[in-house]
Amino acid sequence: MQTDVSQLLVRWSAGDERALEELIPIVYGELRLLGRSALRHQGRESILQPTALVHEAWLRLAGNQRLSLGSRRQFYALAAKLMRDILVDHLRRRRAAKRGGSRIEVALDDANPAVQPNCVDFLILDDAMTRLGEIGSRYPRIVELRYMVGLTIEETAEVLNVSHATIEREWTFARAWLRRELQPGGLQPTHSGVPQ
Repeated sequence: MQTDVSQLLVRWSAGDERALEELIPIVYGELRLLGRSALRHQGRESILQPTALVHEAWLRLAGNQRLSLGSRRQFYALAAKLMRDILVDHLRRRRAAKRGGSRIEVALDDANPAVQPNCVDFLILDDAMTRLGEIGSRYPRIVELRYMVGLTIEETAEVLNVSHATIEREWTFARAWLRRELQPGGLQPTHSGVPQ
């Protein structure tokens, strides 16, 4: 199955439209799982349903003729990034329509049901992740894959093609850095909605 996806992605990247048609039924279920995972932190006020998120991500993927994807890992990493971008776009529109409409629950600790997640503004989180990317480009990718997609350390290491130890170390740093940035008095939005 993984080889089939990789081969189809290579064919699609080379311009084979039939490969795209063959790819859809193979990856759609996994994309829906990614979408559900990305949305699970929104609480009761969901801005999108998983199906809508997946459809929008798929349209962006399928509409990009310049993609050069050679592996299943690259495809799902790109899908996770697109889903984050889509959520940010929707939250910005929602914030424009209703002040404070971008607050979601965020748990930066590994899944522990005893720990209540903090309510954080997703747009501030996105800005913090952008700044984290200035420190190291892999950090926000790890957060996307671990937090939004729900991948394990091992799965994240596979997607990013680095060692388990590297992901553990960088995940620990990224969580600590984001916790510090998201504390009261850390990164704050301005009246325009753009964090200072």
